[in-house]
Amino acid sequence: MAHPHSHHGGGPAVATPEDAAAQKATLIGTLVHLWPFIWPGDRDDLKMRVMWSVVLLILAKAATLVVPFTFKWATDALTGQGSAPLEASNWELWLLASPLALTLSYGLVRILMAVLTQWRDGIFAKVAMHAVRKLAYQTFVHMHELSLRFHLERKTGGLTRVLERGRTGIETIVRMVILQLAPTVIEVVLVAGVLLWQFDWRYVAVVMVTVVIYMYYTYKATEWRIGIRRRMNESDSDANTKAIDSLLNYETVKYFSAEEREAQRYDKSMKRYEEASVLTYTSLAVLNTGQAVIFTFGLTATMVMCAVGIKNGTNTVGDFVLVNSMMIQLYQPLNLIGMVYREIKQAIIDIEKMFAVLARQPEVEDRANAKPLIVSSGTVTFDDVRFAYDPARPILKGLSFEVPAGKTVAIVGPSGAGKSTISRLLFRLYDISGGAIRIDGQDIRDVTQGSLRAAIGMVPQDTVLFNDTIRYNIRYGRWDASDAEVEEAARTAQIDSFIKASPKGYETEVGERGLKLSGGEKQRVAIARTILKAPPILVLDEATSALDSHTEHEIQGALDKVSRNRTSLVIAHRLSTIVGADEIIVLDQGRIAERGTHAQLLAAGGLYASMWNRQREAEEARERLAQIADPASPLPRPDLDDDLATSAAAE
Repeated sequence: MAHPHSHHGGGPAVATPEDAAAQKATLIGTLVHLWPFIWPGDRDDLKMRVMWSVVLLILAKAATLVVPFTFKWATDALTGQGSAPLEASNWELWLLASPLALTLSYGLVRILMAVLTQWRDGIFAKVAMHAVRKLAYQTFVHMHELSLRFHLERKTGGLTRVLERGRTGIETIVRMVILQLAPTVIEVVLVAGVLLWQFDWRYVAVVMVTVVIYMYYTYKATEWRIGIRRRMNESDSDANTKAIDSLLNYETVKYFSAEEREAQRYDKSMKRYEEASVLTYTSLAVLNTGQAVIFTFGLTATMVMCAVGIKNGTNTVGDFVLVNSMMIQLYQPLNLIGMVYREIKQAIIDIEKMFAVLARQPEVEDRANAKPLIVSSGTVTFDDVRFAYDPARPILKGLSFEVPAGKTVAIVGPSGAGKSTISRLLFRLYDISGGAIRIDGQDIRDVTQGSLRAAIGMVPQDTVLFNDTIRYNIRYGRWDASDAEVEEAARTAQIDSFIKASPKGYETEVGERGLKLSGGEKQRVAIARTILKAPPILVLDEATSALDSHTEHEIQGALDKVSRNRTSLVIAHRLSTIVGADEIIVLDQGRIAERGTHAQLLAAGGLYASMWNRQREAEEARERLAQIADPASPLPRPDLDDDLATSAAAE
């Protein structure tokens, strides 16, 4: 019987174009999509398994039909009626016709039916799981190829759900269609054929009418139940979310003595879940009752016809048993149709979402004749670069500048001026709308993305680490690096002493997204990773802006070491970190407002000078507050004073 609880059946998490496409998907369309994975061109062994599974399926169903016949023959032999050869002239014929032998054959055929069915399932499992693996792998690879825009528009959890549900969906479709639906259809056809051969067309008509009404009722009732189940799943998710949210905010709940309020909020969600669950169970009872009533009418009608036949002498008691056991046998797979329909419907939606993701074209693709980037000196040139995330709102409006080989160019400007967009364009996470970005004279759109990204090292503002060891995260910079090289990179990034102080050293787990490390430690791991990569071009995208000024001062030394003799593009929020840059470019609303050295820009008294003064005042105010709070222990002044002294000397 269909079970009221299922992992499938909740509504889509986020309404996307993929969801809309999935809702319109059909079983035939999905099977056409899946066929190349179930019948792979390069795997003859799997094709043989498919063919062998079909043979076993037909044999199992033939055995299923023989079971009622052995029952009929045994019954006729017991009642002395003539369907088995009764004039036993010798012991073999007697054995063949004896009730004992026929009863034993009934048991043997049932065993054969079970063995053939399980054998088929076992043989087909490799085909099904190969399809699951191939499609999941293809989708995973494709998700990495899709543009940053695609990933920013979607929650990561949503994408992993597409992958996970798609995998489960393929398994469900293969299991339900190949191992449940197809055998049921074959069985209905075989039963109809046997009834026509053994009895007459009236029996076939009754069975067909019963099956059609049964299927129609199941379809309507299941459609009604899907809505109820969806509400149940949603209220279950809602209660779960509230529980997790409340427990994560345990301290906040205690601060505001809100235990009672939280309990009521949770109970309100659980009340909705309780009501939806009760309705789910009730609707299941309605579905099962209706199915049983419809099928019993059909079963009774065939048995009444057979009883009349026995009375008229055209049928035997064995025929009566035959009709009954054939119909009862048919009821078992039919009884699962509601569940099969619901599971298949949900699986189609899940698989089509997966296929819709696969159908998405990457925004940034290598050109047909793309060649690897050859870095001779590492000069980066932005030539009249234009870009917009949304055509109605241009971000960069004709940006031209050069980062000479081995020099450091800093880009500063107010929030929203387009600073971080520059690093994304250089990495080719997006393609520019106009102009060109060149490295040593090569347009980055003409080279392969792999070679371009291999030549650029990135230290971002927010470093996200893999949930693995420190060694794994540093080695990510260059996978074939030796342990000694990993440790040397950590020393240069000034994180070696911290690692050695940890009980597990380099094998210390960093936690999800690196949460077991402080901001400064995470940033040093990112620097070590980039040092290990040893790229000719370096991009520091607000690499220290998320840190406090004391930590920033320490890390700045490591960054200066890394960028020495490398072409460096520094996108900065704190101006104190870029006073030594060879050139500073001030962006404002997607255009260059000012450019020059730190000293020249201060002397000009423009946008840069006002930003500098604002930051200096804020820093001084912070220090005064710290001194008032604890006069005996003033905060160490960060590098701002040193930089001011340096710049004054330079002027």
